Amino acid sequence: MTTDTTWHYENFERAGSAIGYRITRKLDEVQSPFQFIEIYESTDWGNLMLIDGAMMLTTRDNFLYHEMMSHPALFTHANPKNVVIIGGGDCGTLREVLKHKGVEKAVQCDIDEQVTRMAEKWFPELCDSNNDPRAELLFDDGIAYMANCAPGSVDIVIVDSTDPVGPAEGLFNKAFYESCFKALKDDGILVQQSESPLVLLDLIKEMRGEMGKAGFTTFKTLPFPQPCYPTGWWSATLARKAGGFTFREADARAKLFDSKYYSADIHQGALVAPPFVAAALGE
Repeated sequence: MTTDTTWHYENFERAGSAIGYRITRKLDEVQSPFQFIEIYESTDWGNLMLIDGAMMLTTRDNFLYHEMMSHPALFTHANPKNVVIIGGGDCGTLREVLKHKGVEKAVQCDIDEQVTRMAEKWFPELCDSNNDPRAELLFDDGIAYMANCAPGSVDIVIVDSTDPVGPAEGLFNKAFYESCFKALKDDGILVQQSESPLVLLDLIKEMRGEMGKAGFTTFKTLPFPQPCYPTGWWSATLARKAGGFTFREADARAKLFDSKYYSADIHQGALVAPPFVAAALGE
């Protein structure tokens, strides 16, 4: 290791593991009213964003998360026009959602404006769609936003949140899911980032249980690789009022936009849960 580099390590108590990145310097930091945001330059992973010491994204691997949080749901819904993203302040999920030309409006509601400002400065590629006329960026309480949504007005709700602690804690309970249920149309889809299926299956089961109490009847948890998150294996959970998760495969194969990870074949494979996950979740 040269004298101008050091290592940043993040310990994951619940996983009993840690991950480290070789960094050259700190680029920026800000204490918002909600959390402490840091940006580092790394030798191999581009820029890193940390919130309260936890890794949020890297330049190199964020596409995995953003693509899997958006495209499976948008290709599962028959005709998604109105999308709401709760959280997602780095704007990467918004960018992926707006690659779907049929989307007429995408609202991103994140409580912390500083996350977006830091993304615009240090991850500008994620913010390519911020000025799209279909995009509306709000900096407000996502829980209150969903509670005030008109009933049956939304096709897809994507909960692109941090872990269920601090400002995001209220995004993982029955009351919040009831607001999502009310706001969604009958064929609507709720998507929630759902942590690591390798070591946090209990959290996924609890989350799906809370969704069920709110009225959702069918669920599907899609795993995907995510090197910068605990265990390197992450997931998104989809929930519906009724119906299954067969997707518009022909449309996915004929998509008119580029993606680095998502494809029709990746989508099809993600629908097949590993046996231990299927057994734990009753799939």
